[in-house]
Amino acid sequence: MTVPGAAATDAFGRRFRYLRLSVTEVCNFRCTYCLPNGFQKAGSMDFLSMDEIGRLVSAFSGLGIGKVRLTGGEPTVRKDIGGLIARVAAQSGIDKVALTTNGWNLSRHIDNWVASGLTHLNVSVDALERETFRKITGHDRLEDVLAGLERAQTLPLKAVKINAVLLRDALDTDFSAWTEFVRYRPIAIRFIELMRTGDNRAFFEDQHVSGQILGRWLEDRGWTPRPRGRDDGPAIEYCHPGHAGRIGVIAPYAPGFCYGCNRLRVTARGQLRLCLFGQGGRDLRDLLASDEQRSALQQRVADALAFKPASHALHAADPGDILNLAQTGG
Repeated sequence: MTVPGAAATDAFGRRFRYLRLSVTEVCNFRCTYCLPNGFQKAGSMDFLSMDEIGRLVSAFSGLGIGKVRLTGGEPTVRKDIGGLIARVAAQSGIDKVALTTNGWNLSRHIDNWVASGLTHLNVSVDALERETFRKITGHDRLEDVLAGLERAQTLPLKAVKINAVLLRDALDTDFSAWTEFVRYRPIAIRFIELMRTGDNRAFFEDQHVSGQILGRWLEDRGWTPRPRGRDDGPAIEYCHPGHAGRIGVIAPYAPGFCYGCNRLRVTARGQLRLCLFGQGGRDLRDLLASDEQRSALQQRVADALAFKPASHALHAADPGDILNLAQTGG
């Protein structure tokens, strides 16, 4: 049994420094790979409150978590997202406060979010061509998203990154448009290999492209992988001397993908997910009612980590009980 306050580790010796915290299941986009029919309300919308999130992050910081990413759904549909950023940033031991957003109102609010304590930003941009972007997301908002992205690059953020799901429909012949995009922009683009979920089997079989294809394409053109930081996500990022930015790939089907897992996930309803593609989780919400429950909360997390699996089972076409990525923030 792990003593509360000690580092968060599992039975395989993996050390966890990074928390992905979903703050809502709601999303206002209709991305083909996630919510093609849009968000469908099911049950109560009773997501974690600001006070509950503050207590949760405080407890995790005491377990060695130094980086917190706010996700969704689309986290910025919450009207109090600026306050949530400030509450997380105010916690002792948290030195990286990240946000993943579809960018729908980025240009209007990014200045305030940075002033509230945001240090890292990821923006989902699944295509650089307007009509392709509309077909994937259900919204003709590419210009607005890119305008917000450009504004973000002028602010004192430690990192600005683009996420793009690797889809057959989004590719023309190669990745040249993306490498040209980062020629003079000091930004990282990470392609995320499409993952099988409970409700996307036909789409997955039609649209899946192996991340290895991108890796080989980059290496053939002089791009080289860079070392990962201790609290970085699972992306392998490539650099090129002729480009200011980087191109990365997140390939969950690659051998050994889970060996360096360093992240934990909590859903918008307060459930600890030990694996994105696992079964069930551990409820934490009953221990978020008061500050006096902090040690008990830490103990529950530490006890749960003993049951974290070595790997997901995607190779066996088993996505666990996850129906779509909006459930847990991906």
